[in-house]
Amino acid sequence: MLNHVILIGHLGRDPELRTTQSGQTVANLRLATSRRWTDRDGNRQEQTEWHTIVCWGRQAEVAGQYLTRGKLISVEGRLQTRSWEDKQTGQKRYATEIVCRNFQMLGGRGDSGGQQDGQPGYGRSQSAPAPSAPQDPGFDPAGADDDIPF
Repeated sequence: MLNHVILIGHLGRDPELRTTQSGQTVANLRLATSRRWTDRDGNRQEQTEWHTIVCWGRQAEVAGQYLTRGKLISVEGRLQTRSWEDKQTGQKRYATEIVCRNFQMLGGRGDSGGQQDGQPGYGRSQSAPAPSAPQDPGFDPAGADDDIPF
């Protein structure tokens, strides 16, 4: 069985940080993802979904320090549904959220996900450092030997 989510989108607001009673840092993020298509009549359509992302520990601290509204990020994690009883109505409520395993800031420093000075932007990853030089997306290292005559 697999519970794995990967999303790329823009933050709808700055992260909300808090600390649990046990002293662990938690950050809540609101991430917007959109899909675009052309309908049967040739009209462009767009649908935006809002996702709640929950980061814990060091990742929550990094999110609070570096992420801001409008920033383009990639999030990897798992779906989790919580339930609780509404104190006012007594009804059972549910919330489905993504528990963040890893996030990566996309775009250039200080921008909202675009390019800076004509150069592709790279964000910081919690699991790997940003590349030191842009990679050629058309370069296939496996096929690099094909032109060698021996």
